Amino acid sequence: MLLFLGRFAGFSSALLIALASCGSPGEPTNDRRVFRYNQPEALTSLDPAFANKQANIWAVTQLYNGLVELDDQMKPGPAIARWYEISPDGLRYTFVLRPDVFFHASEVFPGGKGRRVTAQDFVYSFKRILDPATASPGGWIFRGKVLENAKGEISDTAFVAVNDSTLRIYLKEPFIPFLGILTMPYAYVVPREAVQRYGKDFREHPVGTGPFQFKLWDEGNAIIYHRNPRYWRHDAQGNPLPYLEAVQISFIQDRKTEFLTFQQGKLDFLSGIREGSRDLILYPDGTVREDFKGKFRYEKVPYLNTEYLGFQLDPANLRGNDTGAALRDKRVRQALSYALNKPEMIAYFLNNVGVPGLSGFVPSSLPSYSAKLVPGYTYQPDKARQLLQAAGYGPGKPLRLRLSTVQERKEICEYLQKKWAEVGVQVTIDVNQAAAHQEIVDNGRAAFFTKSWLGDYPDAENYLALFYSPNFSPAGPNKTHFKSAAYDKLYEQAKLEQDPQKRYALYQQMDRIVVEESPVIPLYYDQVVRLTQNNVQGLTPNPMNQLVLEQVRKE
Repeated sequence: MLLFLGRFAGFSSALLIALASCGSPGEPTNDRRVFRYNQPEALTSLDPAFANKQANIWAVTQLYNGLVELDDQMKPGPAIARWYEISPDGLRYTFVLRPDVFFHASEVFPGGKGRRVTAQDFVYSFKRILDPATASPGGWIFRGKVLENAKGEISDTAFVAVNDSTLRIYLKEPFIPFLGILTMPYAYVVPREAVQRYGKDFREHPVGTGPFQFKLWDEGNAIIYHRNPRYWRHDAQGNPLPYLEAVQISFIQDRKTEFLTFQQGKLDFLSGIREGSRDLILYPDGTVREDFKGKFRYEKVPYLNTEYLGFQLDPANLRGNDTGAALRDKRVRQALSYALNKPEMIAYFLNNVGVPGLSGFVPSSLPSYSAKLVPGYTYQPDKARQLLQAAGYGPGKPLRLRLSTVQERKEICEYLQKKWAEVGVQVTIDVNQAAAHQEIVDNGRAAFFTKSWLGDYPDAENYLALFYSPNFSPAGPNKTHFKSAAYDKLYEQAKLEQDPQKRYALYQQMDRIVVEESPVIPLYYDQVVRLTQNNVQGLTPNPMNQLVLEQVRKE
C-alpha cells in the first residue's frame, strides 16, 4: 500500500510517486519501511559545505560520509578511512581509504553509475570549503590548523593524495581535537563532477556516499530520500545497511501541529519540546504525564549546549556606555551570578529539562566536566548584596543594566530580572530579532547579552576557545573579548597535550579562571528530549543530537 500523506496540503503527485517507487521491483512501499521526521526550522542546503545548523546537518548526514565518525562514546573512529595513524609529533595524519565506497548513481558520472571514492576526492572537498568562491562557513575547521605557506595561506601540500587509497593531512602545529573536527559534516566527501555540473545548484542536487540517496525536494513541503543499494556498510551479522527503504522529511512549522501529527503516528520521532508543548507532555519535575505514558518512548539525555549570559569586557567597544563600565567590575559580575536560583529557573520554565549551570562553561556531558573540581556560583543573595555594596552600589545608588536578548528567551529573562531586583539591581530587557541580536553581540555593541554555545565537536577545547584572546569576535568566537595571559598560556598548552587526563586537568584550570573572572554566567547545560514511536528500533540519542538512520528499523 502507498504511504498515506493526505495531511500535507498540496503534497505533490511527484512526491507520492517518489515514495511509491522506493521499494524493490514489484514490492510496494509501506509505512514500516519509511522513516518520517519533521524539520520545523528552515533547511537551506543539502551541500555539506553549508551544514552549519541542525536542519542542514541532519539532512546531509543521511547522504554523505567522512573519513571518520563519532562512535557511541563520542570518540572519533573509522568511516571511509578504514584505518588511520597520527605521527608521533602530531603533525601528519595518514588515512587509508576503504576500497568499496562509491558515490551515488548520478547523471554526472559516465553511464549514470557512481564511481569509487579516492583520496583525491577528499583533497578536492577540503580545498573546496576553503575556496572563497564556495563561500562555505566551514573553512574555519582547517584555517589556522593545517600547514600554511610563508604568506599565512593554506599550503598546497596541506592535503596530499599519496595514491588513490592514501590521504595525508599536514598540520602546522599539533591540535589534539583535529580528528573530532574531521567528523563534522563540513569534512564529508563530495564528487568534483557533481559540483562542476550543478554549480550553486548542488545544494538541491546532492551526490554523496551515504546510506540514502537523494530523490526529490519540494521546497517548503517535503524531501524524499531512497535507500542506497550500493552502500558500503553492513551490520554485525553481515546484512547490508540501511534497513529502511526511504526517508521523508516534512516541514511543519507550527509546534502544536507537529506534536499532533506525531500523536497520530504520522511522524516517527520528534526532537526537542518547545514551550507550547512542554507543559502538555511533562510534569514540572520533568517526567511524562500519565496521558502519554507508554504511548511513545521519552528520552532525555545531555546535550552539548551551554546557555549563558555574556558581558562585553572591551571598553573600546562600549565607549560612554555606563552599563559596560559597571560590568567591567568583576565583583558586579559575580554578584549577578550569586543572585540567580538556577535550579528553580530550570524547574519553573524548563520542566527540569537541563542541568543548572553550577560549574564552569564546559557542559556536563563532556568527560572533562567536574562540578567538584570547577565549582561555580550557587544561589546566595546575601553574598550578591555584599559584592554590590563593595563595588559601590546599594539602595542609594542602584545598579541599572540593560540585557539584550531574543523573543524565545524573554520569559526566562523576566525571571532573571525579578531575581536581580531582589538584590537591588534594576535590569531593562531589550528584545531583538535573532539576526539583529547576533550582529550586535558579534560586534561588541551589547554590554550584557544572552547567548548559547552548541559544540561543533565533543571536546572541551571547543568551549574554552571562547575565552582565548586571539579569538576575539567578530572574526572568532570570543564574544566577551575576555583576555588573560594565564588563560592563553594554559589554552596553548592544552592544545598540545596528548595525555587525555593531563589535558582534562588543564581544561579544568582554564574553566576555574572563567568562573573566577566571570566573563559569562552559565545558566544551564542543555539536555535534548526525544520522543520516538514505540515501533522504531536502533535510533539512539547522543550529546551531539545527531540523527543517524543507517541502522534504524521499524517493526
